[in-house]
Amino acid sequence: MAIEIKVPELPESVADGTIATWHVKKGDKVSRDQNLVDIETDKVVLEVVAEADGVIAEITAEEGDTVESKAVIGKIEEGEGAADADAESDDSDDDNDSDTDDSSDDAEDGDNDDGDNEEQGSGESIDVKVPELPESVTDATIATWHVKAGESVSRDQNLVDIETDKVVLEVVAEADGVLEEIIHDEGATVGAKDVIGKIVAGGSAKKGSAKKAAKSSDKAETSSASDSDKDSSDAVSPSVRRLLKEHDLDASDVKGSGKNGRLTKEDVEKHVKNAKESGSAKKESKQESAPVAGAGDRTQKRVPMTRLRKRIAERLLGAKNDTAMLTTFNEINMKPIMDLRKKYQKEFEERHDTRLGFMSFYVKAVVEALKRFPEVNASIDGDEIVYHNYFDVSIAVSTPRGLVTPVLRDCDKMGLADIEKNIKDLAIKGRDGKLTLDEMQGGNFTITNGGVFGSLLSTPILNPPQSAILGMHKIQDRPMAVDGKVEILPMMYLALSYDHRIVDGKESVGFLVTVKNLLEDPQRLLLDV
Repeated sequence: MAIEIKVPELPESVADGTIATWHVKKGDKVSRDQNLVDIETDKVVLEVVAEADGVIAEITAEEGDTVESKAVIGKIEEGEGAADADAESDDSDDDNDSDTDDSSDDAEDGDNDDGDNEEQGSGESIDVKVPELPESVTDATIATWHVKAGESVSRDQNLVDIETDKVVLEVVAEADGVLEEIIHDEGATVGAKDVIGKIVAGGSAKKGSAKKAAKSSDKAETSSASDSDKDSSDAVSPSVRRLLKEHDLDASDVKGSGKNGRLTKEDVEKHVKNAKESGSAKKESKQESAPVAGAGDRTQKRVPMTRLRKRIAERLLGAKNDTAMLTTFNEINMKPIMDLRKKYQKEFEERHDTRLGFMSFYVKAVVEALKRFPEVNASIDGDEIVYHNYFDVSIAVSTPRGLVTPVLRDCDKMGLADIEKNIKDLAIKGRDGKLTLDEMQGGNFTITNGGVFGSLLSTPILNPPQSAILGMHKIQDRPMAVDGKVEILPMMYLALSYDHRIVDGKESVGFLVTVKNLLEDPQRLLLDV
């Protein structure tokens, strides 16, 4: 049976999305909950996973195509007929190669451990060092080692991620070889140029001992292969990884029922349920002999805050404590912009190779309002007010590591297409942890769009040393009075938080009304009125 691959339900304020990356091709075998395709919107990337095991029968939307909510972008032919055929082919190949493998194994059994060690240590030792940190960053934290001691590595392969207050740095291998030693484990605090590991150049991973262990126990070999399959990023889907992390489980602890022992969501849920039932049975048996102080499954776990999360907390508390923050509100009718986008979306995308979103209108309206109210584009430095004659706007972007605000520079010199392309680039870099420190620093004003997550109204917190931040929200149909009649219009609340030490009520309200007027009548942006 054919199963349709559909675009997920998009937030109300997001009209459409773009096919970013297909992780499979037509004819590929897929397993339930495997990530098939990434779909980008203005601020978030959505993952579309397989609903069942099967084969990709058709892909109807290619990378770069613009798609709407619930649109069909491909099809899966449910069942494992093709997979079984491939498996039979693989078995046949394995049978044909069995003699060769046996002779190869015998030859390798002839090697001794000393020979392996000699091969591994034949090259020079290369230090794995922490990169040079930016001047404002004193130390960093080992976030994730992607390889283990004893594993083979190739030149330019990412070995470890190092997290600073704002950015994640990747440390790559300088040459082919073997990771001989890990000096600093995950969670350790390190400084610039610290040695955190060692590579033996030109070495290779040990084979002799692995071969002997495999021959001594077929069962151990099967178990090891199964664990390897479950731990691989291809076998474990994003949804399964989230469940494992949520319940603090290792993939090797859960028995997989999918193809080749792959884990499914049902496997993890069943494992958790069985563990709870087992725990309850033990508690009941203990209660027969002695009363238990607590009842129910009341557990907790402690996870250290990441450096980025600590930095976010510090800055938010600083903004609340060090500024005289106040918020003013207004609402706008989004129908004119929505009609404009609908009318010119296709031509705009064909001409500029990017789709026309809402954020470019928001940025253009904000820049024009900043020109008219320079106090909002200023900041306080000690006892002085610094007025900026340039327009660098920070765009709040949600990433797996937390909320970041990369900077869109010289927005007054950009057209709508340039703004859309640059925001998309920053969002992708934020998602992949590729933002540089230079892209994160500066900015005179911030725009945050909580509407993509469904927020109807909020009071955004200042991003020091900026003097104001504009919050955009969910676009929602509401009955409005227009010329004495009630009409249903797509309305959106605006919230401007500002530092009352530098921006007075007159300027803040005037700024917000200007943004409202420009968005409700986009022609004003062209006529400069």
